[in-house]
Amino acid sequence: MMFSRDIQQTQQIKGNTITNLRKLAKPPEAIMIVLDMALILMKRRIDPIRIDYNLDEPFYTPSKTEILRLLNFSGLLSTLLTIRELNDEIIELLAPYTEIKDLSEKARKAYQDLATLKTWTDKIQSYHAINKEVIPIKDKVQKAENSLRKASRKLARAERELERTEIGLTKCQHDFDVAMKTKQTYQSDYDALLKRRDDANTLISGLTGEKIRWNEQNKAFEQSIEKLVGNTILVTAFLSYCGPFNQDFRQRMLNEWQKQIQQRTIPFSDNFDIIEQLNDEATIGEWNLQGLPNDDLSIQNGIIATSNYRYPLLIDPQLQGKSWIKNMERDNDILITTFNSKMFRQQLEDSISLGRPLLIEDVDEELDPILDHVLEKNYFKIGLTLRVKVGDREVDVNHTFRLYITTKLANPTYSPEVCARVSIIDFTVTQRGLEDQLLSLVIANERAELERERVTLAHETTKNKRMLKELEENLLIKLTSIEGSVLDDPSLVEVLNANKRIAIEVKEKVSIAEDTKMKISTAREEYRPVAVRGSIIYFLMSEIVLVNHMYQISLQQFLGLFHDSIIKSNKIAATQKRIQNINDYLTYRTWFYTTRGLYEEDRLMFTLLLALRIDLRRGKIRYDEFEILIKGGASLDLNTCPPKLFRWLNDSSWLNLLELSRLKEFHDVIDRLQKNERAFKDWFDKESSDLSSLPETYENLNIFHRFLFARCISPDRTISEARNYIQDSLGIKYSEIPVLNLELIWEESDYKTSLLGLLSSGADPTSNIQTLAKKKNIDLFIVSMGQGQEILARRYLQQTITLGGWLLLQNAHLGLDYLEEFYETLIAMDTFYPSFRVWLTTETHSQFPIQILQSSIKFTNESPQGVRAGLKRTYGLINQDKLEYIETIYWRPLLYATSFLHSIVQERRKFGPLGWNIPYEFNQTDWEASVQYIQNHLDDMNPKLNISWKALRYMISEIQYGGRITDDRDRRLMITYAKKWFNELLFSSDFKFYDGYSIPKVKRLDEYIDYIDKFPLIDPPQIFGLHSNADITYSTNRTKSMLERIVHIQPKEASSNISGGGETRDKIVYNLANDMLIKLPKDFIQHEVREKLKNMGILNPMIIFLRQEIHRIDRVIRTVRNSLNDLQLAIDGIIILNDSLRQILDSIYDGRVPIDWARYSWESSTLGFWFSELLDRYTQYNNWLNYGRPKCFWMTGFFNPNASNDIPEHWILRGVALLCDIK
Repeated sequence: MMFSRDIQQTQQIKGNTITNLRKLAKPPEAIMIVLDMALILMKRRIDPIRIDYNLDEPFYTPSKTEILRLLNFSGLLSTLLTIRELNDEIIELLAPYTEIKDLSEKARKAYQDLATLKTWTDKIQSYHAINKEVIPIKDKVQKAENSLRKASRKLARAERELERTEIGLTKCQHDFDVAMKTKQTYQSDYDALLKRRDDANTLISGLTGEKIRWNEQNKAFEQSIEKLVGNTILVTAFLSYCGPFNQDFRQRMLNEWQKQIQQRTIPFSDNFDIIEQLNDEATIGEWNLQGLPNDDLSIQNGIIATSNYRYPLLIDPQLQGKSWIKNMERDNDILITTFNSKMFRQQLEDSISLGRPLLIEDVDEELDPILDHVLEKNYFKIGLTLRVKVGDREVDVNHTFRLYITTKLANPTYSPEVCARVSIIDFTVTQRGLEDQLLSLVIANERAELERERVTLAHETTKNKRMLKELEENLLIKLTSIEGSVLDDPSLVEVLNANKRIAIEVKEKVSIAEDTKMKISTAREEYRPVAVRGSIIYFLMSEIVLVNHMYQISLQQFLGLFHDSIIKSNKIAATQKRIQNINDYLTYRTWFYTTRGLYEEDRLMFTLLLALRIDLRRGKIRYDEFEILIKGGASLDLNTCPPKLFRWLNDSSWLNLLELSRLKEFHDVIDRLQKNERAFKDWFDKESSDLSSLPETYENLNIFHRFLFARCISPDRTISEARNYIQDSLGIKYSEIPVLNLELIWEESDYKTSLLGLLSSGADPTSNIQTLAKKKNIDLFIVSMGQGQEILARRYLQQTITLGGWLLLQNAHLGLDYLEEFYETLIAMDTFYPSFRVWLTTETHSQFPIQILQSSIKFTNESPQGVRAGLKRTYGLINQDKLEYIETIYWRPLLYATSFLHSIVQERRKFGPLGWNIPYEFNQTDWEASVQYIQNHLDDMNPKLNISWKALRYMISEIQYGGRITDDRDRRLMITYAKKWFNELLFSSDFKFYDGYSIPKVKRLDEYIDYIDKFPLIDPPQIFGLHSNADITYSTNRTKSMLERIVHIQPKEASSNISGGGETRDKIVYNLANDMLIKLPKDFIQHEVREKLKNMGILNPMIIFLRQEIHRIDRVIRTVRNSLNDLQLAIDGIIILNDSLRQILDSIYDGRVPIDWARYSWESSTLGFWFSELLDRYTQYNNWLNYGRPKCFWMTGFFNPNASNDIPEHWILRGVALLCDIK
């Protein structure tokens, strides 16, 4: 069994192998050692152990004698193979043999066949070692088998016993199962009863809290049902009619409706709130997160837009509403388009059929007729499908379709048909709404973590409030949907418990959130002054659009300026100082940006209004002071006021002082003037505009009250005092407009922002743009717009977009049709060449696209007012190389004198006909041509000879500048300037243009600028060669024009809160209209007039003249009476307040003569003067008609005074008979 392979190999040893070995006289040593091992295995005798050192390796001497005997033993191999038992002694004897190195290999080499014996002996030893371990195990196995047989016999007996027992157990188990089943049935019934009891207790306990809320709601519902009719009337009226109006007018309408309902004893909620009636806090919170401002007007707009049956049309000049709609409908895959889109019809049909929200943006005052059936919802059914006609096609209507329309127009006029089809909503941003938006921007930059926490908190609060509402609704739905007993629905208790648990958690979160919100709000409010300042500035920037349509600005542009101011303003750790830094930077940045794009005549007005608005908000001035400043006594009637006490005051100043005396600071102004009349008259007659020399009675007035006093008593001093007030309120840097820098404007722009130059007489920026393009090494393509130029403009636009360069569209107002396409091209393009820019120049045009105006950077190139500003602008175009062009003593003085002359001739234009009989368009090219001539003349001049003054004067006064002059007196004036300033005295140290205006003896450009900066802001008229009266006339006219524009742009919805009084704007106008109606004389009765005129001599020229005058004044009286009556009816809400009545209302409130009245009458500076003149004219005509011709006439009181001058000629001719008439 063991080692079968080794046994087989051993058995293969042949007999002759041993025979041959036996014959060997000396067998190999290795074989001898192997045979020695065989002797040991066979337990034969071996020789005593000796070491044989003659071997290759010293080892025991083989037992040769015994080996020979062994070889002769015929049973050698069989004996070896039958060895079964070995002992440790034999193994120990074999050990030294086993350790001989390479013995097996040596044996194989010596005698191949016998080498197997060596392997066999090795295996025998291994077998012995293994067998020593196996034998004890075998003994144990044998014992275990014996034990197993005994245990098996016992097991068989036990199994037979178990079988008998199991039979009995099965019977018992069956009886037990029956008993347990019965018990379990009883237990289940018992548990169910207990559970129903517990559920009932749980429901009673859980619903107890709900019961309180439901009882309160039930009472509220009962009251609501009682007042449902009135509330419904108010809600439906609000949704139907209030959309187009502002917050104040909406509230007035609601108040009026409530009065009407109350008079008809229709019940409605005592504290009626339209927002509470139509929405909940969770929805409002979601709207706020989607971008809807959180003021009441915006929330009301959101309600009207989402709750009205008609589709909304949003008046959205600041794009707030459009942004909210996009966010609100984003998840519904809103589609945005315009009427000009080529895909508009397809997009409309897809939206209707697929149920996608559709936003049509930037519409004008007319809507595409294709929308008529959609807006009117003229749907019809075919089977179960709703359909509507879109043009000439029928389209399936998906019930999820929603339509939104927006316009950028701030004050559009829509036809009654459009108003009936859509729900017009005034989405104009409110000051409070904008403040909150700006506050978030400030906090996001200054306290980013605070803003993130606020937004997260708003999200969580909205989510939690929504969850509370859903829990309440789910519980009610669950209760109402149960069939049978409430205890039969096991999920009800789970829902109630879950609701109760979640409600407690949510309420805790809401409570914590409210506390956190208060803390965050307190921290945010610290930065409120920045938001307030930004809101003031933005609304002022948007209001000046009323002065000029071209002054449009978008909210996005302003927000960019606002963000830029936060980033670039000086950062400091102290919060209040940081706020001051932001406000200062923001104010100057927006002022600089805005005034750069205003015409010169409007810049001072804007700056003054900026200072006034800021001080109004600061509380430094009051609104009643502000109103007197801008309107004076315009609303006062001279005939009803106390008589003028001072002959040296004109009527307008007297009325202004009477109005001024209403202020507590000037309550005794009339008395003070009476007591110190001589001192005030001396001050009034002074040529100086300085108010520091006021009589001591008013020497301590603050800067604003000085300004106010000057405006009332001395209008010619108003401009200078306005500048002083601006410097005191805003700072000295606001007193002068910075020089136009086209390179800075270009750096502010990007490829989608056009650069728009507003043109005026002599102020074309084309040459400046060309110079800048050359400096920047950029290709400039110029297209002068006009008929047929759109093709060229279109080609150059695509070329510059693709390859780079600048495109200048000159006179863009002549290509208005193309501008829409131009704007859409810019908006649609995604990739532009980096250097691509578009410049436009245009005159003022009321139809110029608002989109371009709101997205462009505007600038004007007018000459700034004042000699100082003009010189600074001119030297801003000069570099140091220009000053050092010629190394001669003549060059720099001549350059300065030419620049000074250039400022003088331009500045004289402000005096009107007193300056130049004809307003010439002197511009920068005139100066450049004159300077170039001087350069050439000095280059060509012989150093030994003097300047040819005659030629130089001729070129400047009669060629360069004189070439524009057509009036002889103007030409003579120009020649006089040249003779006076361009002669040898120019280089003398005593030369001066006027006191304080000489030629600086400097060489560097910065020294020239420093010298020019020392000039006064307001130039004396003598520097132009004019009398001081010229400046008085100019200042008075400019004051009048500026104040009229300020009055014109004031918000028309001034309420009692704004004005600081208790009366609304409409109430004030109503009372004024009533007062005028009382004073207005009766109409002339025509048949009585004809009878009286007949008695006076109907053919008398004077009577004919009187009849014509009476007819005219009677038409004026009838017009005024009808207008005032209609206005009162409109204010009472009986008739519609149309545009004409709105204009009359605004004019009366502002103290201006309404246009409709002035059309049939005469010019007048104020409404008070006009109405007084109306009464005086009527008196003159009535006295003449009833008491005969007066001895003297008030000539300016006639409509046609020239006709009265021709009457004496008619009288003379009536006494002359022609020869042909004599018979």
